Amino acid sequence: MSKEYIEDQRYEGLRFADQDWKVANYENCHFDSCSFVDLDLRDCNFMDCVFQSCDLSMIGLNNTVLQDVLFQACKMLGLRFDHCNKLLLSFEFQDCQLNYSSFYQCRLPRISFARCKLQEVDFTEADLSSARFDDCDLSLAVFENTILERADFRQSINFQIDPERNEINQAKFALEGLPGLLTKYNLNLE
Repeated sequence: MSKEYIEDQRYEGLRFADQDWKVANYENCHFDSCSFVDLDLRDCNFMDCVFQSCDLSMIGLNNTVLQDVLFQACKMLGLRFDHCNKLLLSFEFQDCQLNYSSFYQCRLPRISFARCKLQEVDFTEADLSSARFDDCDLSLAVFENTILERADFRQSINFQIDPERNEINQAKFALEGLPGLLTKYNLNLE
């Protein structure tokens, strides 16, 4: 049974619940100020879609396709992006709260996070080569065996990255961010 194909639709101010949500292919759709809280988006496909000022906290993402999706000013707490369909996985975040989310083993070269809260986010074993973290708060974010080559952290704060446990060749850091690379040495920097 093939999924319904929904194209060029705009959804505003809707509070989706399981009974009125369609598992479908959504292309070039815009979701503005919608609530998806606790909704299971399993097997949905989103291509070239925009989510603006939406609450997507604790949604299910098993086998969900997110291809060229933009999230703007969204609340997205506790999401498991590592459960998404990995083929063609690509998205961008602006002004979002992504605390407690997981990107475990996701391949996301050139991903962009702008003005996002990424507190306690799991980036373990992810490929974030050439990623941009512009003005982000990375308090207690986990970087373990993460590929961060050419990633840009110059405008972000509160990160702790162990250069011996991550690939950081040619990554960019501001001088103020250097303590985040030396945390494990328990140094007093002044």
